[in-house]
Amino acid sequence: MTTFWILAAFFAFVMTAVTIAGYFVSIRTRGNLTPEVSAQLSHEPALPRAHAAFLGVFRSIGESFPEAKREQNPYRRRLSASGYRWPSAVPVFYGIKAATTLLGASAAGVIALGFGGSLSAVPLPMLCVGAFAFMLPNRILNSRVRTRSRRLRSGLPAALDLLVVDLEAGQSLDSSIADCSRALKHTHPDLSAELAQLHFELKAGNNRADAFRGLSERNQEQELRKLANVLIDSDRFGVTLAPSLRSHNTYLRTRFRQQAQEAARKVGVKLVFPVFFLIFPSVLLVTLGPACIMMFQQLANMMR
Repeated sequence: MTTFWILAAFFAFVMTAVTIAGYFVSIRTRGNLTPEVSAQLSHEPALPRAHAAFLGVFRSIGESFPEAKREQNPYRRRLSASGYRWPSAVPVFYGIKAATTLLGASAAGVIALGFGGSLSAVPLPMLCVGAFAFMLPNRILNSRVRTRSRRLRSGLPAALDLLVVDLEAGQSLDSSIADCSRALKHTHPDLSAELAQLHFELKAGNNRADAFRGLSERNQEQELRKLANVLIDSDRFGVTLAPSLRSHNTYLRTRFRQQAQEAARKVGVKLVFPVFFLIFPSVLLVTLGPACIMMFQQLANMMR
């Protein structure tokens, strides 16, 4: 039994260490990138040697999967929407999925063997925990996509204000996008990275419509896609861009205000359950508890 607990603790420690290390490496990877570097899709991120070696292990595991090398892999678009756009992002993600599945199934097998005492009780826990560990990176990736979409959405009003000011001051659209990207570098780094990549594509001589369309396809935020459509329509029909952006900014702020009001109205309904199940029993216990105790004492005296 002592050997079992030692093995179980070892596997639990390894699985926890791999999960925590992968999480912090992903955070530091995004934190160390400036918008100019993160906007370049053909360059790997500059990481410390230990972190690079750690990601190299996952990349070597993921490259053994044929699906990781396919260009039309569905995970590539989701990783791009979450901010991971380097070429090895898909193999690293497959390596993380394989590592978590293997470690989770191994830990479940050791624990089941220790508690069950027979090999017949091992396959089912290993299968269940392995399936859960295999789907866990997908859940984390979806959460990061939603979080980044919220960050992009929160920075759009400020970006539109800066674009309108620069355009009305007489600057071109390319210069306005570059200035907006530099101004939002510290307050909204994700949106700054997107605008920086858009500026690089326009500076490289790409078609404006294709560059704006690429901005909408790289992200899953609907408001950013609407902004790209406004830019495409203004460039196609030759409409003055500053009034269009101002009207779109007004619409955007109105919609955000309405969403905030809707969320505020839902608070009362959402508070019913915690109030009824958590606060209301405590209030009853405090108010009626002493009275109930006195009642039982009086009844006990009367029965005597």
